[in-house]
Amino acid sequence: MIVPVATTLIPSRTLASLSTILYNIILGRFKGAPGAPAEGEEENVGDTAGAPLLVERHGPVGWLTFHRPEVGNAMDAAMMAALPDAWAELDADPGVRAIVVTGAGRAFQTGLDMAQLSRDPEALRETSRRTRRGNPRLTGRQLGVAKPVVTAVNGVCAGGGLHFVADSDIVIASTRASFLDPHVSVGQASAFEAIGLARRASFAPVARMALTGAHERVTAAQALRLGWVSEVVAPGGLREAAQRLGERLAGNDPAAVAATKRALWRALETGLTRAREENAGER
Repeated sequence: MIVPVATTLIPSRTLASLSTILYNIILGRFKGAPGAPAEGEEENVGDTAGAPLLVERHGPVGWLTFHRPEVGNAMDAAMMAALPDAWAELDADPGVRAIVVTGAGRAFQTGLDMAQLSRDPEALRETSRRTRRGNPRLTGRQLGVAKPVVTAVNGVCAGGGLHFVADSDIVIASTRASFLDPHVSVGQASAFEAIGLARRASFAPVARMALTGAHERVTAAQALRLGWVSEVVAPGGLREAAQRLGERLAGNDPAAVAATKRALWRALETGLTRAREENAGER
């Protein structure tokens, strides 16, 4: 997430312009940029009408799809307001045993839509309040979702999109996926996303990504080697792979899966000895 600590000092027109430039950099739309579409290649953005967040069910697998492909699925006020209820809806549904989160179009998720938020002062203030409290309330992990979560990274994952990688139980990716953290390139400190990712992955590659900003990105193949993702598949097979994985998770005892998830995250957050003591009652 781009922490909006300086937005009151930047005119909304300037902020919108910076947001557009950064979006183009992230999606590689400048000539010769990594990930730029080849000549004659069209971007598959799908149907841009409707809600910014799609909630679907396919058998025992619930799906959350970021659906603002025209702006790289960046989070506007409506999407951020919809996320807590969407997670809660799927977590409470007894027919859903696993949840997949993905994006529509070329991008997975590119963080806050600062251009839109600059025109919505109350939404910007609420984002700042959540940031100060240390809980942006965006991911299943931040919202206490008990069911296993699979993140399927279909394209560019930047800035606030890294929340969903850092907080996911399992991450898989398309070969077209890439990861970058542009905070420092727009004068902002990278906080929650980089910390969360460094907690579950090697520190040095996370530090390099956070400190180089928009100038470097991590490919899907590199993310697999680094352990950020557990599987990389061809773009056309990502949704099928995520559904198949979700069904495998759904085939296990839900109480045992939930207890195992709690134990694993507790171990990551509290340390080995304390986690063993606290999880003794789960067996």
